[in-house]
Amino acid sequence: MNVLSTFSLKGKRALVTGATRGIGYVLARALAQAGASVIITGRHQATLTKAVDALTMEGAEITGLLLDVTQTSRITEVISGIGRINILINNAGIEQVCPSLEVNEALWDNIVGTNLKGAFFCAQAVAKTMASTGKGGVIINLCSLTSCVGVSGAAAYGSSKSGLVGLTKALSTEWAAHNIRVNGIGPGYFETEMTQVFYQDAQWRSTMQQKIPLGRFGELDDLAGSVVFLSSEAAKYITGQTLYIDGGYLSSI
Repeated sequence: MNVLSTFSLKGKRALVTGATRGIGYVLARALAQAGASVIITGRHQATLTKAVDALTMEGAEITGLLLDVTQTSRITEVISGIGRINILINNAGIEQVCPSLEVNEALWDNIVGTNLKGAFFCAQAVAKTMASTGKGGVIINLCSLTSCVGVSGAAAYGSSKSGLVGLTKALSTEWAAHNIRVNGIGPGYFETEMTQVFYQDAQWRSTMQQKIPLGRFGELDDLAGSVVFLSSEAAKYITGQTLYIDGGYLSSI
């Protein structure tokens, strides 16, 4: 066996939710570079078209689909119409910083509904397809450091991401019989459009950077190799795990 060949995703078909920008965009590109044909989803046609065009220009085999993961009936409709899916990256997510004493029901439902409920029903719809083929597949959930540590102003977000870790374990156990592997990745401190509010504070940036053993914030490409690995045959005996990509932060606190 040539070990390098086990990392190839040639012939695989991947679905990446919420991939018009940020982490999802980078992960879609990485999967395509590893040989997969990739379907990305987004909530807005203009940004979806822009992302598909940009990835296509880079040589990726990309298709775009409009999907809001908070619309459960739409999830079933869209995914059942795709056909074969070998890899699902549950990336779609939102965050809104708010003191917990001020969180209202609408904010809570929006964040948890997107990050946890949406992820579950995407996974369920894809798993039905994977199970029906008899060949299984791979599901990767985007978790977070907030699955492990408390972050002020992120009660709803942290709850949703902690729930994703539990969901990853539960589904990996239940769906192993269908040869479906379910894992998660937990990005550390990465500056994206969604998390930019934190990074605008110079004092916060300096303090947090000093707490990271590798001495820097993550770059989006730091996530690419881990997702390709977990999606590939090189990780065929790994399931139920969450891999934290955090520059050593969790090990140091």
